[in-house]
Amino acid sequence: MKRLGLALASALLIASPALAVDIGGHYKVTGKNADGSPYHGQAEIVVTSQNTCRITWKTGGSSVQNGICMRNGSAFSAAYSFTDGTVGLVIYDLADDGSMQGLWTIADKKGVGEETLTPE
Repeated sequence: MKRLGLALASALLIASPALAVDIGGHYKVTGKNADGSPYHGQAEIVVTSQNTCRITWKTGGSSVQNGICMRNGSAFSAAYSFTDGTVGLVIYDLADDGSMQGLWTIADKKGVGEETLTPE
C-alpha cells in the first residue's frame, strides 16, 4: 500500500512539474487592460498555507491592489478589491518555469484583461 501511494505521488510530480513550483516571492507583471492598453509593475505573493496566499500588485505608478489567492494544482486564482469596494478576479495557469498567465475581470465591467507574472 505504501509503495502504491509513493508511486502515485511520484507520477503526479513527473506528470506536472508545475505542482512542485513554490509560488511565494516577487514577480514582474506585464499585462493588457480590457481596452488593449498595456501595463506593467510588480507583484508579491506570500504563502499562508498549503493552498492559500496573499498577493499585492503594484502597477500603473501608485496603484496598489491587495488580495487573497488560492492554488489548486496548476490553477491559481486571486480576488482583490479597490478602495471604492469594486471586486476583481484573476485566474492564472501556472507554468513549469514558475511563470503564470491569466485573465482578469472587474465586477460589473465589460471585457477581460490579460496578465503574466514572471518570477524575479
